[in-house]
Amino acid sequence: MKRRTAREKALQILFSLDTEEYDLATTIEHTLDENEHDPFILNMVRGVAENKQEIDERIKGHLEKWSLERVALVERTLLRMAVYELFYLKDAPESVVINEAIEIAHVFGDDKSGKFINGVLSKMIK
Repeated sequence: MKRRTAREKALQILFSLDTEEYDLATTIEHTLDENEHDPFILNMVRGVAENKQEIDERIKGHLEKWSLERVALVERTLLRMAVYELFYLKDAPESVVINEAIEIAHVFGDDKSGKFINGVLSKMIK
């Protein structure tokens, strides 16, 4: 599975995890088809879920005039994923991770999502 597709699937799982009352295993089961159990997706969703508090603290430190709770759920989820990939996985170049988050934001967010994601992540890697 391509990384872009895997990231989109991970976004769907993590988004559902924040909006529904299911545990991680159930959410994965409901979101992924049997042939979609990609190691990258599973690593991403488990890693973000397990490190959510620490990831959120990193994000909060780079938000200007925003609280994390005010950030739309799609953007918040994408930021969490990108932070996990940038600071925990470290297996892709920073520019690739940021660009992927921006591109996915254009698909799942609104017209300002990509710019917002870019601003926050760019501050984090400086």
